[in-house]
Amino acid sequence: MKVIAAYLLAVLGGNASPSADDVAKILQSVGADVPEDRVSFLLDEVKGRDLVELIASGREKLASVPSGGGAVAYSAPAGGAGGAAAPAAAAESKKEEKVEEKEESDDDMGFSLFD
Repeated sequence: MKVIAAYLLAVLGGNASPSADDVAKILQSVGADVPEDRVSFLLDEVKGRDLVELIASGREKLASVPSGGGAVAYSAPAGGAGGAAAPAAAAESKKEEKVEEKEESDDDMGFSLFD
């Protein structure tokens, strides 16, 4: 990713087709190592291609990749709206308890941020 980021920074800086030295200079300026094989591979892949089209095609491919965590299926209880309020109230009380515990643990440290 750092090689791609350095390449994109060079393009954003006004260099329409950065060389391996341009990418290496950007990476070295932040103290990163320069993997010559990855730089040459990237330059071979983007040679003669429009960067905007590459990004657009990448977005299309990325859109087909599933993202996010596994969703938990939740069905409302048969009691209707009255039954749905109980889980929400329980979730709120758990959040409040967690916040209180966190505040108490901060007090045990013996100092304040502003002391």
